[in-house]
Amino acid sequence: MRRRAGLILLAFAVFFTALSPLMRWYVFPRLAKVPANQYQDMVLEAKGATLLDYGTMKSRRVSNVTIVQTLKGDVEAAKKIEKTAGRDVVVWDGLSYVQGPDGKMVSRIPERYIFDAHSQEPVHATGEMVDNDPVRRDGIEFKWPFLTQKRDYEYFDAQARLTAPIHYKGTQTFRGVEVYYFEQTIPWTKVPFPKVMPVQGITAASVAKTGTTRWYTTVRKFWVEPVTGAPVYGEEIHKEELRGGTLLGGRDKITVFAGHVKMREDYIRSTVALVKHNRQLVLMLTSYLPWGFLVLGICLLSLSLWLEARDRPQGEAARTGTVEPEPVTA
Repeated sequence: MRRRAGLILLAFAVFFTALSPLMRWYVFPRLAKVPANQYQDMVLEAKGATLLDYGTMKSRRVSNVTIVQTLKGDVEAAKKIEKTAGRDVVVWDGLSYVQGPDGKMVSRIPERYIFDAHSQEPVHATGEMVDNDPVRRDGIEFKWPFLTQKRDYEYFDAQARLTAPIHYKGTQTFRGVEVYYFEQTIPWTKVPFPKVMPVQGITAASVAKTGTTRWYTTVRKFWVEPVTGAPVYGEEIHKEELRGGTLLGGRDKITVFAGHVKMREDYIRSTVALVKHNRQLVLMLTSYLPWGFLVLGICLLSLSLWLEARDRPQGEAARTGTVEPEPVTA
C-alpha cells in the first residue's frame, strides 16, 4: 500500500517540478499582457511656470499650468490590426490637453500608439500618428516592458517625433516601492506647430507663413517599477520657444512655455497603489508559483522516497521467505 502511495507521490513530484519552469518561461510570456480595453488618466502640474500671452505676444509668469493626459484602448481597432499582425496588439488613443490658470486651452495634441500587448514593442500599422501626422515609432512610449532591465531603452518623443535613448540612472525607493530611475534629454529641436492653436483664427499654416518657427527641449524623468514596467512617477523640465519671423516683431525668440512639470499628489497615490496591486499579479506568475511548484515537487519526491525506504525491508522479507530463528535452550 505504501509503495502505491509512493508511486503516486513520485508522479505528482515530477509533474510539479516540470510545471515550475513552464510557468515562468511558457505561461508567463503568454498571460502577462496589457489589456486592450485599458483606460487611464493622469494630471500633471507646473507651478510658477512661464507662459506666452498670445494677446500681447509677451511671456508672463503664471501660478499654475495643468496638463491632463488620457489613454483609452480601442478594442475594435486592435482586433483589426491583430488579423494582419498575427499577435496580440493594443491600440491607445492618447490626448495631452494643456490649460492655463484661467482654464483656457494652451494646446491639445492627440496621438495613437499601437504596440505589442506582451513586449510593449511598437507595431507599425495604419493610424499610428501624433497630432494627425503619421509617425513611425521605433521605441517604447508610456510603458516599459514587463521585467524591466537595468539598461538604456529607446523612447519615443511625441513633440519632436523622434526616438532617443532614455538612460538607466540607478535603483531607488519611491513611496515604499523599489523603482528604476530613467532620464532622457531632448536638446533644442525644431518641432511642428500644433494643429489646434490657442487663438481662434490662427492656424499652424498661417504662423508658418510668417517665418516663425517653434523649438522645444525637455529633460524627461521616470521612476519605473521593474516587475510591471509601469512608471509610478514622472517629471519633465520642459521649455518651448518661438524663434525668428515677423510674428515676433523683431525679437529673436520668445518663451512659449517653461516649467517643471510634476504629477499631482492624488494621482501619485492612486498610481502607486495600482502598481503595487499589479506587481503581485506578475510576481505570482514569475516567482511565487514557479518557486512554490519547485519546492512542492521536491517535498513530494522526498516523501515518496521515504515511503519506498520504509516499505523495502518488509517487501524483501516477504519475497525471500526468511523467518527469524527462535532461540534454542537446553
